Amino acid sequence: MKYMLMMHTPRGTGDYEIFSWPPEDFQAHMDHLNRLNAEIREAGEWVEVQGLTPPGKAKLVRAGKNGEPVTDGPFPEAKEFLAGYWIVEVDTPERAWEIAAKASAAPGPGGAPLNMPIEVRQVMSAPAPEV
Repeated sequence: MKYMLMMHTPRGTGDYEIFSWPPEDFQAHMDHLNRLNAEIREAGEWVEVQGLTPPGKAKLVRAGKNGEPVTDGPFPEAKEFLAGYWIVEVDTPERAWEIAAKASAAPGPGGAPLNMPIEVRQVMSAPAPEV
């Protein structure tokens, strides 16, 4: 089963607060996530991981009445933003939750776990085509 684990961060100013952390705190955070990524790869559960640009660079796009794109931005009104995601292929939902909890515990300033919300959703697959 494939799951998407989505890391959410507070809205703040439209930029990620992590960029203002002391360098050693930033490095500890990234080291934690890199260790988690290595664990997922070694377990054969890795599909993909991506970080996203800060919310200040985001746009909401919808089709206007004439079909042309209409944009709002730089970011929608929300308490949190999607900072990045993992796609993992695991045997059970519990394993996806375990990986999400490890990501959530990434250290922040001073080394304290951030306990970031990680949304876990199963990736839907299309039904097999009839032969």
